Amino acid sequence: MRADRLVATVLLLQARGRVTAGELAEELEISVATARRDLEALSGAGIPVYPQPGRGGGWSLLGGSRTDLSGLSSPEAQALFLLLGPAAAIDPAAKSALRKLVRALPDTFRADAEAAADAVVVDSAAWGRQERRRPAFVDTLQTAVVQRLVVRIRYAGWSRAEAEHLVSPWGLVEKNEVWYLIGGAEGREGERTFRVDRMRGVELTDAPAVRPEGFDLGAAWERVVASVEGERAAVTAIAVVESPLLSYLRSQFGRHCEVLEQLPDGRSRVRIAAPTGTMIARQLAGWGAFAEVLSPPSVREELASIAEQLAALYSSTT
Repeated sequence: MRADRLVATVLLLQARGRVTAGELAEELEISVATARRDLEALSGAGIPVYPQPGRGGGWSLLGGSRTDLSGLSSPEAQALFLLLGPAAAIDPAAKSALRKLVRALPDTFRADAEAAADAVVVDSAAWGRQERRRPAFVDTLQTAVVQRLVVRIRYAGWSRAEAEHLVSPWGLVEKNEVWYLIGGAEGREGERTFRVDRMRGVELTDAPAVRPEGFDLGAAWERVVASVEGERAAVTAIAVVESPLLSYLRSQFGRHCEVLEQLPDGRSRVRIAAPTGTMIARQLAGWGAFAEVLSPPSVREELASIAEQLAALYSSTT
């Protein structure tokens, strides 16, 4: 995982002061090109890692062979922990490494650095087909999470009607390049989840945000996933499909398409799930006889109804 390598790279620079891309590649068992890209990513994120050309050169941290991180400015510390933090949510080794980095910071920077490390979770599992772009406002929301400031959000819900919310931002989650904000909305109890690409405006306020004591962003996101997955899997169907269609079904149903067995005739028996049986029937209707639903009867009846409607529509043409 790349974030793990970045943690290791910073620790190596912290210990040695200067390394070449070749030395880093050998130490981490990666290619020289990958090592160079990681070093450039750290530098591009605003962390004081930069190359020294010429004989005896390499990449240095903080301009010298320092053995601590006391030379970081507060913005540089936040940039470092925003970059490395997502790995700590899912990898105990990365979390341990980040704790060591925090202890190496000046006391006055530690709170902001820890907040930055806890600001973002990355969930790579897809929910069907997803947009592939970084939405606006992510940087502003990261600032709000780290600095514990309330944000004013103009938000378009499912109905596309815009509403304004005052939100205490508790953390950001990136799921397959789609971003979500978890926080507490004024006038509403409990935590709420907002898709960032549905935000039409984000404004930082001067009001301090209230974050529940002991809040765990990773655990909060697991609750969101469990809720969404429950809704998305409300109806389950068993079908037999031609095996070449599996990739298309997975793109339509995401993790809710599970292969149960390969049949002797080359077809596959699959379990698929969706919020309603109608949604399953509509997704499968276009495949005709290449996808046969075995159960439940309600989905088979819905498919029969769709077939009758199509037959009535097109049989009348002359």
